Amino acid sequence: MTITEVTDKSTRKAFLNVARIIYKNDGVWVCPLDNDIEAVFDPAKNNFHKEGKSTRWILKDDMGRLIGRVAAFINYKKAYHYEQPTGGMGFFECIDDEKAAFLLFDTAKNWLKENGMEAMDGPINFGENDNFWGLLVEGFTHPSYGMNYNPPYYQAFFENYGFKTLYSQITNHLQVYKPFPERFYKIANWVAKKPGYRFTHLKVKEIDKFAADFMEIYNDAWKDFENFVPITRETITESFKKMKALMDDNLILFAYVNDEPASFLIVLPDANLMLKPLNGKLNLLGKLRFLYYRWKGVSRMRAIVMGTKQKFQNHGIESGLFITLGEYVLPLKQYTELELSWVGDFNEKMVAMHNAMGATFGKRHLTMHCIF
Repeated sequence: MTITEVTDKSTRKAFLNVARIIYKNDGVWVCPLDNDIEAVFDPAKNNFHKEGKSTRWILKDDMGRLIGRVAAFINYKKAYHYEQPTGGMGFFECIDDEKAAFLLFDTAKNWLKENGMEAMDGPINFGENDNFWGLLVEGFTHPSYGMNYNPPYYQAFFENYGFKTLYSQITNHLQVYKPFPERFYKIANWVAKKPGYRFTHLKVKEIDKFAADFMEIYNDAWKDFENFVPITRETITESFKKMKALMDDNLILFAYVNDEPASFLIVLPDANLMLKPLNGKLNLLGKLRFLYYRWKGVSRMRAIVMGTKQKFQNHGIESGLFITLGEYVLPLKQYTELELSWVGDFNEKMVAMHNAMGATFGKRHLTMHCIF
């Protein structure tokens, strides 16, 4: 086997093609856009490079055939929040061969060790955790846009190599036309009548204001979680730009209490239903096909992220956001399913929230950790 670092146009193309080879007979897999993958490793498009570094490799067998790939990266803002300085590995793909998988893991590990790291998390993204994050171990069904999908045999690779589970990521589903439990409606109606409480849809003309509100809410909501690093305005701006082609303003909601930003819910149409026929290629023909499917509409939504300032948690605001979302979605008679953003098993409040809504289990990913 031969491992080669990605350094030029030819190896970049090969890195992207590995996934197409691994999943060529998998009818469920949706090829991520080449542009989305490349953007992760482009310092001009991913501001995490300002506080970190990354590299990636491809693996070929002795016949010169592509059989695997992996990436490694260091976010210096987060690396030293652990007991051991910790980097990341991700974008792992491999044929069903443990020796090949271990060679890829070793390559990532050795590069991280050379750069002062003593452990690695994986499979994760060199960016926020709403994309390309976690190892799928349960629920091998249609993946939503940005969510990792992989063969079941990957789990044994990670565990046999020495990765341990840091936490489980639970993804739950809601059937749009199935009513919420009665208690949920009572809470939402009670919140809606409280003086000073206001729910509003995103207004694109005021995108800068909403971006600032998002940052204020997000950084307050997650500030007490272990290893949390505040989100920056640049990261939010990048994320909003990426969402622009997909977003429906009315699916993105904010809650205010006496005009103070209190909570948000970001929902997008499931782009993977539009992207599946494109096989990762957003060339001119791909763009035309994407626009057609966007015009035609899709039946699934995905809640990307939800957050509430700590002082407003347990006030029922989230119930109000979902009821407001339903007031827009139900009359459309277009969407049938909402995939809720994954919740870590450590986040008891959000797990309880999903249960209160009557959500059903969809998928389980694992964020794993390997100490060198």
